[in-house]
Amino acid sequence: MNEYGRRILEDVIAKNRDQLEFIQAVREVIESLSPVLDRNSLYEQNAIIERLVVPERIIIFQVPWVDQAGKAHVNKGYRVQFNSAIGPYKGGLRFHPSVNLSILKFLGFEQIFKNSLTTLPMGGAKGGSNFDPKGVSDMDVMRFCQSFMRELYRHVGPDCDVPAGDIGVGSREIGYLFGQYKRIVNAHEGVLTGKNMNWGGSLIRPQATGFGNVYFMREILKTRNETIEGKIAAVSGSGNVAQYTVKKINELGGKVVTLSDSQGAIYDADGIDDEKLEFVMELKNVRRGRIKEYVEKFTSAKYYPDAKPWMLAPVVHLALPSATQNELDLEDAKALTAAGCICVSEGANMPSTPGAVECFTSNNVLFGPSKAANAGGVATSGLEMSQNSMRISWTLEEVDNRLQQIMARIHHSCITEAAAYGMPGNYVAGANIAGFKKVADAMIDQGI
Repeated sequence: MNEYGRRILEDVIAKNRDQLEFIQAVREVIESLSPVLDRNSLYEQNAIIERLVVPERIIIFQVPWVDQAGKAHVNKGYRVQFNSAIGPYKGGLRFHPSVNLSILKFLGFEQIFKNSLTTLPMGGAKGGSNFDPKGVSDMDVMRFCQSFMRELYRHVGPDCDVPAGDIGVGSREIGYLFGQYKRIVNAHEGVLTGKNMNWGGSLIRPQATGFGNVYFMREILKTRNETIEGKIAAVSGSGNVAQYTVKKINELGGKVVTLSDSQGAIYDADGIDDEKLEFVMELKNVRRGRIKEYVEKFTSAKYYPDAKPWMLAPVVHLALPSATQNELDLEDAKALTAAGCICVSEGANMPSTPGAVECFTSNNVLFGPSKAANAGGVATSGLEMSQNSMRISWTLEEVDNRLQQIMARIHHSCITEAAAYGMPGNYVAGANIAGFKKVADAMIDQGI
């Protein structure tokens, strides 16, 4: 590791000892940047790494709300505005009991480089709350969202910070948040993305992260003259990202055999075709049920409680982790490698542990890191911002074509930068370097 980078990493560890996810994300980036820092002393002279690892602003606030039964609750709310060198802050809101400052700092830090890779003018941020919308009535979700926005509105805006959805925040939550923002500021403006189509949303936005990840995997596979057609795929999760990953894999001739949620995983050797996917989407998006109900409908499938999907299928060619951080560990990676996996592309944020990544790369398994592979979601959010600013709406074909072009450009940037610094085929290093250089050079241009 470059001495400058090592010094900063040690300082980050000393000052954030309890923030393990954040430290993990910073370590990966700094390790990748060693050859860049060796070649360009301007980054150290301008304290670029020191400035990148400290958010420009962290807002922490209480979210008091009263449920339908008249009971008062208080949750924590957060917005971590990490870096605005290349554009307004941009990043999702996550509503989940696991939300804490370490997770949001890791996600916001990753968002800096992910947004940079899209080539769109967006800075990096993340936010959310430890509120859990699962099993909560629409009325109570609305009450919570309105209270959350009563504080957040002070810190966001179309030219300042444009949040989006994430785990626990879909079009329902975005609608309630936007409605409250509009009432407070008396303006209908593009302050949130992930909106419904009839009031400013973009076609393809719900599909974008899953579709984009498959498009990125398609680009990776081309480097070995491989395609998705005829391949067996393991997918984790069963929410928005996983659903549209399955849909696009099916369209391209592959066969997905697994899905999961926090309670367990299913294995369907016959494949999760479009009819089965429709059931999953109704189950998860409408009834908000559990994935174990899949096997009650499709009895040839098997359900494994408290299991992850990575060890269930005897043969797996493609793996697309699409649930949450650090869900795929070293033992999972060994099992996938033994099952014949040739490519892993991350739909969730940092879903593979460092040990798993090392296992894949040392076994010649193609590996697409999340900050590149799942950038399709924020890229399409950026396209939604553009449509809102121009008061227009692009067709499905226009947005999908732009998304495919963006993912191809991201892939090209990754392989080009990795090769330029003597690491051909290293997508982790290539993504970090390409994302870093644009932001760092902008920071130098703008002064300290």
